[in-house]
Amino acid sequence: MAVATAAAILAALGGVLWLAARRFMGSNVQRLHQGWDSGLMRGKTVLITGANSGLGRATAAELLRLGARVIMGCRDRERAEEAAGQLRREVCPAGGPDSGPNSGGAGELVVKELDLASLSSVRSFCQEMLQEEPRLDVLINNAGVFQCPYMKTEDGFEMQFGVNHLGHFLLTNLLLGLLKSSAPSRIVVVSSKLYKYGDINFEDLNSEQSYNKSFCYSRSKLANILFTRELARRLEGTNVTVNVLHPGIVRTNLGRHVHIPLLVRPLFNLVSWAFFKTPEEGAQTSIYLASSPEVEGVSGRYFGDCKEEELLPKAMDESVARKLWDISEVMVGILK
Repeated sequence: MAVATAAAILAALGGVLWLAARRFMGSNVQRLHQGWDSGLMRGKTVLITGANSGLGRATAAELLRLGARVIMGCRDRERAEEAAGQLRREVCPAGGPDSGPNSGGAGELVVKELDLASLSSVRSFCQEMLQEEPRLDVLINNAGVFQCPYMKTEDGFEMQFGVNHLGHFLLTNLLLGLLKSSAPSRIVVVSSKLYKYGDINFEDLNSEQSYNKSFCYSRSKLANILFTRELARRLEGTNVTVNVLHPGIVRTNLGRHVHIPLLVRPLFNLVSWAFFKTPEEGAQTSIYLASSPEVEGVSGRYFGDCKEEELLPKAMDESVARKLWDISEVMVGILK
C-alpha cells in the first residue's frame, strides 16, 4: 500500500515537473520574431478577419509590433473596439498614438465591421475597403466557427461551411484586384489538421440531408485548403502568393459550442494548459507567412509550426478543387 502511494506521489510530481518544463519550453515559441527588424512590416497594410480574440488578436498584436497598419475585420464592432483599445495599450505602453515617436515603431490599428455569415456584409465591407484603402499587402483569413449546432447563415448556408469557406471565398475574390495592385502581396488562410476527417460531398454541401458538427467543421477546413491550392494556381505570375496553415490545438474561445461536463472541466483545464498552445504560440505560423522574407514567392503550400508539411491526397485533388471553386462562385453570387 505504501509503495503504491509513493509511486502515485512520484508520478504526480513527475507530471507537475513535466508540465512546468513544457510551459517553459513552449514560451520559446513566442520569441520566434523577437530578433526581427521591428519595422519589418512598416508601410504595409494587413487585414485580419476575426482579429478581436484568440489567434486573430495574437496575430494582430505581433504584426502591429512589426510596424504594420492592421485592419481588424470583426462581426461585433463593440467587442472589436474594446480589443483594439487593449492592443494599443499593450503594444504602445507609453500611451501614445499607434504610430509616432511614442509608439516604439508600432503600426496603426483600424476597426471595420465584417460579418462573414452575411454576403451583403462582406460586399459592403469590400466596397468600403476599395474606396478607402489605397493598398492591401496581406489578407489573413483567420475567423472561424467551430462545431456549432446546426444553423444557417443569413443567406441560407450551413454556418460552418458558410463562414469558414464561403464568406472568406467571397471576401478574397472581391479584394483580389487590390491585392494585385499592391503586389508583391500575400494571402494567408487558417485551416486545421482536422481537415483530415472531412470530405467534399457535392450532393450535400449545405448539410441538409445529414449534419454532424465535427465532420462539417472538417469539411470546411478541407475546403480552405482546396481553395488555397486552386487560388495559387490562378494567381501564378501575379506576384500575389497564397498559403494555408494549421495552428495546432490552441486555447481560444473557438470551442465555445463544445459542451464539457462540469465535473470534467477541472481535468480538461489542466490538460489544455499542459497540451494546448496559447494564442500567441498558435499565431506564430500566421505571422510567419504574413511577414517572413523566407516565404517570399512561396505559394500554394501547407504549413504548421512555421514549416511546410505534407497534405493528404484528398487535399491535393485538382479536379475537386476546381469543381468546388466553380460551385462556390455560384453560391456566393459571383456567377449567376
